[in-house]
Amino acid sequence: MRVNAENAKNADQEISITRPDIERVHRLIAPYIRRTPVVDVDGRDLGIAHARVTLKLEQLQRAGSFKTRGAFTHLLTRPVPPAGVVAASGGNHGAAVAFATMTMKVPAKIFVPVVSSPAKIERIRSYGADLEVGGDRYADAFAASERWAERSGALQVHAFDQPETLLGQATLGLELDQQATLDTVLVAVGGGGLIGGIAAWYAGRIRIVGVEPELAPTLTDALKAGRPIDAPAGGIAADSLAPRRVGELMFPIARAYLHGVVLVTDEAIQEAQRAMWDAARIAVEPGGAAACAALRSGAYRPSPGERVGIVVSGGNTAAVRFD
Repeated sequence: MRVNAENAKNADQEISITRPDIERVHRLIAPYIRRTPVVDVDGRDLGIAHARVTLKLEQLQRAGSFKTRGAFTHLLTRPVPPAGVVAASGGNHGAAVAFATMTMKVPAKIFVPVVSSPAKIERIRSYGADLEVGGDRYADAFAASERWAERSGALQVHAFDQPETLLGQATLGLELDQQATLDTVLVAVGGGGLIGGIAAWYAGRIRIVGVEPELAPTLTDALKAGRPIDAPAGGIAADSLAPRRVGELMFPIARAYLHGVVLVTDEAIQEAQRAMWDAARIAVEPGGAAACAALRSGAYRPSPGERVGIVVSGGNTAAVRFD
């Protein structure tokens, strides 16, 4: 699919998000990422009746989330200036960029808001990036990162609204397509880089359903308005699923290929976190449990026998402790 990016800040022409593009990027980043596994679970173990569930365990990705795919795509396809790179993040993107720059021996400056979890802040620092914590939400961190880029000349690596980010995240869709035969894939939505990439890969061949917290309905509000608009940015998953608005580049993909978007409560997300741990010893942060919450809460109701895939991503949590 070619996406008209004339309104996107970082692009002035149509960008290509096609299967050959995604395959090329996957070959390029494959030496640096993990091909994360899938596991089939009995839906009843997760409190879900009448569904065959396949989990794509992307929380096992290097640096703890799918964001690592996009981070390496940037570093391997764009020239990096001596000032290195700069990124704004709720936490996971920052960890991914910090890990990728550590691997490639490139300087990195990361900005995160105060809502970023201690586990994510600790991980970013452990990779050696220069970290600055400030502002209430992702939008504040992004504004600070833009100012830094202007002063320093550092390369901006956007969490969701650059072509390289979409292409990198789309490689998860490629892998999942090779690993499982599915009717539907449920994907949590923050800025939309992941669901945009996955939807571009499948291109309407199966149902792709977005899942958002009720307190951060960025894509829901954008689809209602016909364009990305500012939306509320709160809730338990605010450090991963609550940018101010979805990306300009993913929005045409969403309108073309998404089956729909459903909303889940914070309580449903917490219950899904507990269920995933109790049933399969899968430890994820709130954003990583949102897609499962859609099934458990009934926000998405599969047909009997429907083969449902759930992208599980976001393992940067201190919720599980070992004595």
